[in-house]
Amino acid sequence: MTKLSAAFGRLLDGLAIVAALILFAMVTLVTGDIILRNVAVRGFVWANEISEYALYLMTLLTGPWLLRRGQHVRLDLVLTAIPRRVAWLLEAAGDVIGLVVCLAMIRFGWQMTFEAWRLGSITIKNLVFPEWWLLAPMPVVFILLAIEFVFRFHRILTVRERRQEATSVA
Repeated sequence: MTKLSAAFGRLLDGLAIVAALILFAMVTLVTGDIILRNVAVRGFVWANEISEYALYLMTLLTGPWLLRRGQHVRLDLVLTAIPRRVAWLLEAAGDVIGLVVCLAMIRFGWQMTFEAWRLGSITIKNLVFPEWWLLAPMPVVFILLAIEFVFRFHRILTVRERRQEATSVA
């Protein structure tokens, strides 16, 4: 299980690198658009739209990576104020709840993506493309999040203590 978890961690590191490259491309695009609008008649009319989609994709790509690193949003003040055993139980319960939510999001995400594909829904702004292109990454990322919750749960069961990131306020 440890080797599988490590390989999965490398996959998530790769997705975080892709997100960083998307951020770099987005910054370059927006900068070029601003320069062109100030020195020429107009810039890239689709730059804002691409930036919106890039922000969405970067959020999805980095979510599982942040969860793995323990850098997601959490209220660790409570976990440091309660007994360690109770904190451990809350950590384990949080992983189970996170897994259940991810499984629900996978189901509904695939359902929405399939329906958009089946109906031939399109997104119409400056760019026109099938709506399912926007929806398809969501269930895939929730699969990755679900897998990470399973690994987190396995790790918390073997350590039998609250996670280190839970002690940042101690």
